[in-house]
Amino acid sequence: MKQTLLFIILIAATAVPALGKRGPKIEPSYAWRITEPLGQRYESTIDTLQLDYHRQAVPSLVSAAYATTGNLGAEGQNQIFFERSQASDFFFEDALEAWLPSVHTQRFYNTRIPMTLMSYNTGGNKENVQDRLRAEFSGNVNKKIQAGAALDYLYSKGFYNKQSSKDFTWRLFGSYIGDRYELQAFYNHYNFLNKENGGITDDRYITDPAEVQGGTTKVDYQTIPVNLNSAHSQVWGQEFYMNHRYKVGYYQTERDSTDSIISKTYIPVTSFIWTMRYKTNKHMFLNTSAKEDTSFFANTYLSLNGTDDQTKHWRLSNTVGISLLEGFHEYAKFGLAAFATHEIRKFTQGTDTIDAESAQSGKLTPRPQVVIPHAYTDNVAWIGGQLTKQRGSLLTYNATAQFGVLGSVAGDIDVSGDISTKFRLRRDTLRITGYGYFKNQEVPYLLRNYISNHFIWQNDFGKTRRLRLGGILDVPHVGARLNVGVENIQNYVYFAEDGFPLQAGDNVQVLSATLSHRLSAGPFNWHNTLTYQTSSKESVLPLPKFAIYSNMFLKFAIARVLKVNLGVDCSYYTNYYAPRYNPATMSFCNQSEMKCGNFPFANVYADFKLKKTRFFLMMSNVSDGLFGTKRTFSMPHYPLNARRFQLGLSVDFQN
Repeated sequence: MKQTLLFIILIAATAVPALGKRGPKIEPSYAWRITEPLGQRYESTIDTLQLDYHRQAVPSLVSAAYATTGNLGAEGQNQIFFERSQASDFFFEDALEAWLPSVHTQRFYNTRIPMTLMSYNTGGNKENVQDRLRAEFSGNVNKKIQAGAALDYLYSKGFYNKQSSKDFTWRLFGSYIGDRYELQAFYNHYNFLNKENGGITDDRYITDPAEVQGGTTKVDYQTIPVNLNSAHSQVWGQEFYMNHRYKVGYYQTERDSTDSIISKTYIPVTSFIWTMRYKTNKHMFLNTSAKEDTSFFANTYLSLNGTDDQTKHWRLSNTVGISLLEGFHEYAKFGLAAFATHEIRKFTQGTDTIDAESAQSGKLTPRPQVVIPHAYTDNVAWIGGQLTKQRGSLLTYNATAQFGVLGSVAGDIDVSGDISTKFRLRRDTLRITGYGYFKNQEVPYLLRNYISNHFIWQNDFGKTRRLRLGGILDVPHVGARLNVGVENIQNYVYFAEDGFPLQAGDNVQVLSATLSHRLSAGPFNWHNTLTYQTSSKESVLPLPKFAIYSNMFLKFAIARVLKVNLGVDCSYYTNYYAPRYNPATMSFCNQSEMKCGNFPFANVYADFKLKKTRFFLMMSNVSDGLFGTKRTFSMPHYPLNARRFQLGLSVDFQN
């Protein structure tokens, strides 16, 4: 009640200035993101949109099919395969990808006037409260220099016992965009601390509570027994990135009829680029209950007195390049770049020691006869090139190729690109885009060499070869988009049912087709996304065949100033053998015990926008229990949050 009252007060306090006198006209703000490895800019959006504002508060709505442990800010994996990222060098972070900052999510701004975005959302009661506070500031010193800062604090106790997450991220960023010199830089720091409960001990507390509670159907979710009561994982990291670009060119002078200079425009011809990126990570898994530790995990190699695993990683990469810029001359129809990258990587793992008490007991699992170094350093290097054409109305394209020449990546190949064209068809403009990549890459070090209390492996994996080809058809007039693609993977690496990484010897093919459509008729709107995907080897790569996200809402205004989206949205995907989550390694493992899916997850919501203030009210998972048996598991033994009321507020304090 106190939280709801505070929320109403905040809305009133921020809405009053929004209704005030209109200020002077100011040039619109804009945002951009950057691509690796050369720091090219591409247009992005400022997070002030009303549409789907409520979705950020529901963890299962990261995608139309998302396998999650259930809590906001906790581990999960995208089950739409063409949206899933490849395994990174530090695979523990992959489970938190939806919440972690990165080069790909970093926004830069030109705001003309200072901008502060603040948002807060909450839900649940004192036993399962979910709070998230975010703030982002950006301001320009002048037209060329921009600086900003952001923080994201997420605290959620979780709907179930021993499931809480406490995640804190803060960032600094800035840019200088001049005629000759450009700088884009940021620093990210994050600390994610999550309780690991290993899932509930008996699914019948969700599917048939009367059977395990002596006829009582009402469930106290916080008292459902879980497998682990004294375990948690931590992922800590920081990243510093800077991209420098010096452009060589000439000034183009525009004169009037009296030969007086009206303007001078700098036309860059060639640019010299240096990108530096430093990143360090740490993962810890701690379990202080020796009894639960040895009974939950099949193997215990180092200690019978609980687990304290730590794995560290850092890398420093430097990329230098030179590019011939597109458009400096009427015959310069494309941009061309060459670059070279050197990277130092270091991995530090637990020491290969056994405590005396465990050694004397003789109850430890026999250790594999492998030697995993406590610290390992790798020097790697690539050379590459890039061909781009981003101007013009008929044809645009982008192609990047890099080849490994030093260290473990020697022989690696990574070629990717896309090409797009558009043409008129009656009253509409159709856009067709083709995309694809070919990758022949070394398997990440930690998937080949790893030591911990419950898992030790040393794998002689071959390089993974991936070929993806696809196309996108956009028909804006009818609000439709079709994306069809196919990928062939050789030597695919996955986590098997025993929790150890395994490499598939045969090829695995994935066919994916996603159709998106937006229907609008007066105040009525209906947005739908349907994905069909199939795996040629489901024992290696299981995927839901169909995944649907549907959003039906009425769009209207109250008193001409309060914009409202009032509706219901729903995600659904078909039954499949969803991955099993392993808390010790934060990995998602294949399993053949239990199928998940075949249930709707629906939310009733109202998204509001009043000038520069947004807020939402939502009852999440309203479909819980409405269709007979409750099977709201996105992974074995990890039920999703039950029905609850949530609300959120976001204010753009642009002065």
